[in-house]
Amino acid sequence: MLARIAARLCLLALAGALFVPSTLWAAAPPAAKPPPTVYVILWFDTEDYLLPASDDAARDVAAFLTKEGVRATFKVVGEKARTLLARRRVDVINALKKHEIGYHSNWHSVQPTPALYLANLGWDEGVAEFDRREGPGRADVERIFGQAPTCYGQPGSSWGPQSYGALNKWGMKVYLDAGSHVAFDGKPCYYAGVLNLYQLEHTVRADLNNAKLLSQTEDRFARARKKLLAEGGGVISIYYHPCEWVHKEFWDGVNFGRGANPPREAWKLPRQKTADETKLSYRIFADYVRFMKRFPDVKFITASEAARLYRDPARGKRFTKDELAAVARTVLATPEEVTFQTRGNLSLSASEVFVLLNDYVAARTAGRAPAHVELRGTPYGPTGRPVDLAAPVTTDASQFGRTSVDVADFASKQGRVPSAVWLGSKAVPPEAYLRALAGVALALLEGKRMPATVEVKAARLGAGKYVAADNPKLWGWVIFPPGHRAPAMMELARRQAWALKPALLDRGAR
Repeated sequence: MLARIAARLCLLALAGALFVPSTLWAAAPPAAKPPPTVYVILWFDTEDYLLPASDDAARDVAAFLTKEGVRATFKVVGEKARTLLARRRVDVINALKKHEIGYHSNWHSVQPTPALYLANLGWDEGVAEFDRREGPGRADVERIFGQAPTCYGQPGSSWGPQSYGALNKWGMKVYLDAGSHVAFDGKPCYYAGVLNLYQLEHTVRADLNNAKLLSQTEDRFARARKKLLAEGGGVISIYYHPCEWVHKEFWDGVNFGRGANPPREAWKLPRQKTADETKLSYRIFADYVRFMKRFPDVKFITASEAARLYRDPARGKRFTKDELAAVARTVLATPEEVTFQTRGNLSLSASEVFVLLNDYVAARTAGRAPAHVELRGTPYGPTGRPVDLAAPVTTDASQFGRTSVDVADFASKQGRVPSAVWLGSKAVPPEAYLRALAGVALALLEGKRMPATVEVKAARLGAGKYVAADNPKLWGWVIFPPGHRAPAMMELARRQAWALKPALLDRGAR
């Protein structure tokens, strides 16, 4: 009897262990996101190939950062790399190799600089010309430093949109510099498929020549850090030129100012700082770096690490029918305007919206009923002369469907949004077509038939406001010839805003 009671008690105890309340079996709550971090991207335009003391400066700055456990990005000019090799400065090369290497053009200020030779070229010709002129320098930097450059930034303000096409060709994922040609509210963005760290709200440089101003710079950094932490994290950009430690004037302004292009034998060395002035610059920089390192929520990153933190989760994603319907509704909710979209943890450029919706309509026209549409990449914006739409155009379902198939073929083979979308013999702007396309796609996604008639009305590219119109301030660099302007190039740049969208920080990335 006692044995049977004991056995029953054992069974009850076992049952208690097995039949756990269902609440304990519920799925664990999602892991909390890590606390926000402020990322400092510290980069150096390593360019002066005239003053030998600038070689020592590059080495010593790199060695100091290595000792401090800080990795920076050194954007090296092709001729600077070749000069280091010719001078047998293996010590400089080895010091910089412990950091990340970027690229800063082939000759920097030797005329013509990129904005000059790109100013009157179209997209394809400009991409090819940039590759022809700048590609050899990129290859030399990779050969001499033993690592492929991870980013590019233009010399001075000599910017051109065609350079992004060459960067994609090279497999370079980051544009790292400072300027106002593309200004996305001071935030990182994607432009033409490349992560654009260009005009950032928080760019906090310390004056290397005045120790009294350091406390003000530290206060600015502290305020920027506080603001970014409140926003969930972000980037502070800090840049220098190693030659700033040793010279009193920039090497290129002495030789190539206002469009000058003297022969090499006539190049002059810039005036050099005294030993005490150079020591002061090192001390200010060291104090500033050590100040930033005090904050546990501040982390130094390189260009490639920024690419991981701001990776684009939209690329390669398969968008479901429900997701496509939401994308189409967002297009229709913005009267007379097409622009990028932000959806949760990802964003879509107008060109990506264009191909997603068009691929779906083209597939339905071809008799398929896809459960999803994959985004294979970011198409460029239109590269040809835009067409006007003086009055709405009406077409029928058959023509609209055939046009969608033709547009899908164009986008797949050309990798861009067409400058004109042809509805038979009538050409309409891609902005107007996308607005009509969203309505057709939504009807099909909701299980309806394609409308018997489709009206195409005028629309504008809303994202275009983030690209500057041509103006003298864009070309204020001392190296430009007086009066340089580039209206055609900046209009081409504005059309590439089709491929502009926010770059969103992935707080889970490491």
